[in-house]
Amino acid sequence: MTDKLIIVESPAKANTIKKFLGGNTKVIASMGHIRDLPKSKLGIDVENNFEPQYINIRGKGDLIKELKKDAKSAKKVYLATDPDREGEAIAWHLAKILDVDKEKMARVTFNEITKTAVQKAIKEPRDIDNNLVDAQQARRVLDRIVGYKMSPVLWKKVRRGLSAGRVQSVAVKLIVDREEEIEKFIPEEYWNIYVKLLDEKSKKVFEAKFFGKDGKKQEIHNKEQVDEILANIKDAKYIVEDIKKGEKKRTPAPPFTTSTMQQEASRKLGFTLKKTMSIAQGLYEGVKIPEKGTVGLITYMRTDSTRISEEARAAAKTHIINTFGENYYENRYYRTNKEAQDAHEGIRPTYADLEPDKIKDSLTKEQYKLYKLIYNRFMASQMSAAIYDTMSVTIDANKYTFKANGQNLKFKGFMTLYVEGTDEKEEQEEGIIPELELKQEVRKQKIEPKQSFTEPPPRYTEASLVKALEEKGIGRPSTYSPTITTILERRYIEKEQKQLKPTELGKIVNKLLTENFTDIINVEFTANIENQFDNIAEGKENWRKIIGDFYEPFEQTVEKVEKELEHVELVEEVSDVPCDKCGRMMVYKYGKYGKFLACPGYPECKNTKPIIETIDIPCPKCGATVQVRKAKNKKKYYICENNPKSCDYISWNKPTKEKK
Repeated sequence: MTDKLIIVESPAKANTIKKFLGGNTKVIASMGHIRDLPKSKLGIDVENNFEPQYINIRGKGDLIKELKKDAKSAKKVYLATDPDREGEAIAWHLAKILDVDKEKMARVTFNEITKTAVQKAIKEPRDIDNNLVDAQQARRVLDRIVGYKMSPVLWKKVRRGLSAGRVQSVAVKLIVDREEEIEKFIPEEYWNIYVKLLDEKSKKVFEAKFFGKDGKKQEIHNKEQVDEILANIKDAKYIVEDIKKGEKKRTPAPPFTTSTMQQEASRKLGFTLKKTMSIAQGLYEGVKIPEKGTVGLITYMRTDSTRISEEARAAAKTHIINTFGENYYENRYYRTNKEAQDAHEGIRPTYADLEPDKIKDSLTKEQYKLYKLIYNRFMASQMSAAIYDTMSVTIDANKYTFKANGQNLKFKGFMTLYVEGTDEKEEQEEGIIPELELKQEVRKQKIEPKQSFTEPPPRYTEASLVKALEEKGIGRPSTYSPTITTILERRYIEKEQKQLKPTELGKIVNKLLTENFTDIINVEFTANIENQFDNIAEGKENWRKIIGDFYEPFEQTVEKVEKELEHVELVEEVSDVPCDKCGRMMVYKYGKYGKFLACPGYPECKNTKPIIETIDIPCPKCGATVQVRKAKNKKKYYICENNPKSCDYISWNKPTKEKK
C-alpha cells in the first residue's frame, strides 16, 4: 500500500515533484481534465436547475481505471492540480470519480514547484474550494449554452460547422470595429517646423521645434500658415528666453502578470500567445538542470497579480546588491489592479541564483529567451529608478516661440537590466542640449518644415488585443490565449505581418451576431459576467441563479432571431469568374480552409474552384503565370502554373522581372 498518492495534471509536473517527496509516495498525472460536457448535445439539464451532465472524456478509460486502482491502495490521496479555478475543477472531478472516502482525500496547491513550496503544501492540505469550482462551472455552462444555441443560427445562414462563442465573438467584434474605424478614417494635414541651432561657444548644434506665437501654442494645418511663419522669421534672431533644468526619474515596471508577459513576449520575442503559454508551462513544471535534477524555474503563469512573497523579495535584494551594488536596490511594492483575483503572486523566477546565462545550456533557445525576460523583469522590478538630467529651453524668433527639450541619462538603475517595451511608435530619444545662457543668441543653421497627416488607429496585434481585453474586463488570465487562438483557427481573423484583421467570413459572422444578439455580443455584458464569476468564486453569488437569470431572456432572443431570419437570405458576393460548366457568374463561399468559388446554380450545378492568387511577374523559366500558394507552416511560396506538367519552377522567393 502507498502512503501518499499525489495526482497532478501533467507528467512533467509529476517528474519535478517526485524528487521532493521521500518515503512511500507515488506521483501520477491525470493528463488534464478527465470529465467534461458531451460534444454531441447541450449536456445541461435546463429543467433541473442547469445540472451539468458530465461524462468521462473519450480515450481516458484506461487512465481512469489506473487512477482508481492507485487511489484505493493509497492511505492518503492529494489532489495537486494547478492553483486556479480550472485546477480546482479538475480536482473536484477527480474527487467525484475516484470513489474514495472524503477523509482520505485532500486538496493541495503551490504557486511554485520548489521543495519548500511542495513540502509545505503537503503539510497544509485543505478541502476542495466549492466556490472556485462553481465559478469554473458557471463559465463552462454559460459558454456551452451560448455556443450551442447561437451556432445553429450561423449554420443556417452562413455555413455548417461555424461556431459562436461568448468571449471569442466579442474579441472578433473589437477587431471588426477597429477595421471599420480604419476604413472610415479621413487623414488631416498638419505641419511641424524644426530649426537646427548652433551654440557658438561649444560649437554644438541642437534642434528646436515650433511651439506658437507670443508664448501661446499654435497648431499649423496647411502650407499657407507655414509660409507666413517662415516669412516672418526669415531674418529673425533666435534668442534664449527661458531655461529650465531638472531631474527626471523613470521607475521599473512591476513583475509580470499573464497578460503583460504575453504582451512583452509578443513585442520583444515575436512569440504568439499560444507559444508563450506553452513555453511558460514547461518552465513552471520543470526543466532538468545538471546537479540539481528537474527544477520548476518560474512561479505559476496564470495570474493577474503583481504581488510577490517576502522570501522572493529578500532573495532579489541579496542578488541585486551582490551583482550591482547597494545603490541599485530599492524595495518596491506594486499595487495590484482592483479587478485582479490576486490568488497568487506575479510571475517570477523561483530561484534568484539561477541566472539565465548560468543555465542556458539546459534550456531550449525559446525557453532561454522567455526565462531571461521573466528573470530580468522581476529583478528590475526591485531595482532603483533610472535618473535623467533634463533641460527645457524656450527660444524667441521675432515673437514666434520654439522649444527644445533634452535629457541625459545620469544613472541607469533598473535600465541596466530591463526596459519595458511598448506598442506605440517610439518617440525619438531627446538629445543633449549644450549649456546655454539667458538672452544668448543661437545661430540658425537650417530650418525644416515637415508635412504630416494624422493616421488611423492601428490594427490590433496579439499583444495590443490582450491589453484591450484586459482593460475592458473581457476574459481572465487563463482565457486570453485560447480566445485569440480560437478565432484565428476559425478563420474569423487573420494575421497580416503581426497585425490582426477580420476575414470576410469574420465580418459576415460578426454582422449577423451583433445585429441579432445585441445584448450578448457586447463589451459591457461580457465584462459584467466576468465580475459575476468573480463573485461566485468569492462565495457572494449562486452560480445556478446567475445562469437562470441569463437563460430565459436568452432563449427568447434565440427563438425570435430564428423566426426573423427564417426567410432572410444572405447576399452572396459575386465574382467576375464564369462557371466552366453552366456559364453563371460564380460566387464567393467560405469553407473549412477559407474562401473559394462556387456556382450559384447549386444543386443543379455543383462546380467549385479554388481562388488562386497570382503575381504580375511571369515565370522566369517559361514565361507562364506564377501562382502564390501556402505551405503547411503558412509560409508563401511561388510556383509556375505549368508545374509539374511542363515546367519545374518553384521558389520560396518571389521572382523578379530581371532575367538572370
